[in-house]
Parts: sequence; structure tokens; C-alpha cells
Amino acid sequence: MKEVTFKAFAITNEIDLNQIAIHCGIPKKYTWEQPLILRGDILESILQQRVDDAQQVLVFSFGSIVFINNSRPQDIIAFFRYVQTFEPGIDIAHADRYSDDYSLHYLEKDTFELTDEYVEVATYEAYHPELVSTVLAKSVALEKIEEQLGKIHDKLELMIERLEKGKLRIGNKELARTTSQILRYEFNTLAYIMILDKPDITWSSSDASGFYDNMFEYFELNDRYKILKSKTEFLHHIMEGFSTISHSIRGLFVEWIIVILIVIEVILTVLQIAGVLP
Repeated sequence: MKEVTFKAFAITNEIDLNQIAIHCGIPKKYTWEQPLILRGDILESILQQRVDDAQQVLVFSFGSIVFINNSRPQDIIAFFRYVQTFEPGIDIAHADRYSDDYSLHYLEKDTFELTDEYVEVATYEAYHPELVSTVLAKSVALEKIEEQLGKIHDKLELMIERLEKGKLRIGNKELARTTSQILRYEFNTLAYIMILDKPDITWSSSDASGFYDNMFEYFELNDRYKILKSKTEFLHHIMEGFSTISHSIRGLFVEWIIVILIVIEVILTVLQIAGVLP
């Protein structure tokens, strides 16, 4: 049995692949759906050590990085530090928070099996590493967004508890900040991770398409995407409710101010008529 190993990380929301490509001397303009594949001399210059032909690193624009046949911690940290020169916001100390390990086995016999830890195929195809990497990259990126949306959900629960206790004042800045966070995670899912988009090779090869679809389904990417969509829609609905309550409270406050000013004006007028005031 021969084996290809994968280690995937979701380390940030976005990576500018073209900046890295220019620095590496790669004469190609990358679009947002293409991964940057680094190997050979370029990868050696980044890691400052020899690498074999089987080792690769795939960098995805939506913030995921997949290491193929290289799980050495020192190499992974070295690569993260290299990417950090282009994306200073990366937190290397917690880079392994959203990660996954996987492997590809090819047994030279008629077999296909998908598990949580590996996929077994009959023969190796050149498209296998990229397709496995793409599924893993999307999976860990979704894991990152799922946890962050969970934090927003917890925050909204606290706001609801405040409302139940009669603390109705919710600041515009707080509402705007929470709404922008929801929109950001929704945008990351739709525009950057591109859950429903398939790699180019799957359009020209039915075998590649079948392999990708099987992995896509096994990792439940479509179901997880739908759950995220329903969660963001639910959170939007809650935020609309908060916004309505907040605006109503502000409108009521303004109305009371107007009433008080009118009453004061009437009192002053009566006092003037009565001669109490000049």
C-alpha cells in the first residue's frame, strides 16, 4: 500500500495568493477559486531545506493551507511565518486550532473506501492530491466559521437575556458591530470558501468529478453549508428584531421629550398670563 498524507489548517479569513506568487517568481495571475501550489525549488527556498518531489503545500485564498507529505512541526511553523509576512494578522500560536489530518491510500486493486481518516482508491491519479486538499481546506474553513458563528449566537443570547430583564437599551454601535460580523461570516462562506464551486479538473474528467463528489458528500460540506446559511438567516432575523426594538425605544424617548417641552411651554405661557412671570 502506498500513502499520501495531508495536514490542513484554517489560519485566517483571506490570503492574497498573487503577492506570494510574485515573491516566489511564479508568472501567473491567480483568481480567487484557484489554489497556489508550491513544490520543488520554491518550497525549498521557503522552508530553507531539501524537500522531495512528493511534498507540496497548497494555499487557498479563503485562508486554508494544506501540507502534503509533510507534517513536521518545524516546517509547518516556518511556512506559517513566511505567509505571515504577507498576512500580518495570522496568529501562529493558535494556527492549529482548526486543523485536520487525512491520508490517501492506493492499493493497486479494485477498491474505493472513504473513512474519517483516509480514502482508499485502486490507482493513483494526478488529480487526487488537489481534490483531497480542496475538500479538507473547505472543511477546516467551515469549522472555523461554525465556531465563530456560535460565539455570535452566544452573544445574542446574552442580549436576549438583557431584554428579558427589562434592559432595553441596545447601542447602535453594538448592533452594527454584530450585524457586520454576521455579514462577514456569510460573505466568507459564499464568496471565499465557495462551497458549491467545483475545481476545474472535475469539469473535464468524469472520474475526477465522481471522486470529488464522493468526498464532498462524505465530509457533509453541502449540509454544513445549508446549516450555516440557516443560522445566518436566523441571526439576521434576531438582529432585525433588536433593531426594531431599539428604534422604537429611541422614537418613544424623542416623543416624550417633545411632550415634556410642550408641557413646559404651556406652563410658562400660563405663568406669563397670570403675571407670575414677566
